[in-house]
Amino acid sequence: MRDRTKAVRERGFTDHVLVCTNGRDSEYAACADAHGPAVYDAVREWLRDRDVFWSHVHVAETSCLGLCSADGTAVAVHPRNRWYSDVRPGEVPELLRAEFGEDASRLGVETANNRE
Repeated sequence: MRDRTKAVRERGFTDHVLVCTNGRDSEYAACADAHGPAVYDAVREWLRDRDVFWSHVHVAETSCLGLCSADGTAVAVHPRNRWYSDVRPGEVPELLRAEFGEDASRLGVETANNRE
């Protein structure tokens, strides 16, 4: 096992957005059927438009985050420790503006949102 924390931070990485795209053959809701892939694409687009995608903010598709809903997708933002459910693609800009600022200038900083 190698601790790569220092190397990742030195490259400028500050935040991580996790988007559930989990699907399952079940009677229960899953993010894949609740706009998961479209939310993932919207997150990447918003970050790319601000030139921080994979330079400062990493984005990952995940399996279940435990916030399943037929109304939208589960998203987590770390290290801010923020968790969202029922996210639809059109709500991604509002969510990311609230977390990172309009121009993504609030990266890697503690905000009132992550102390709750």
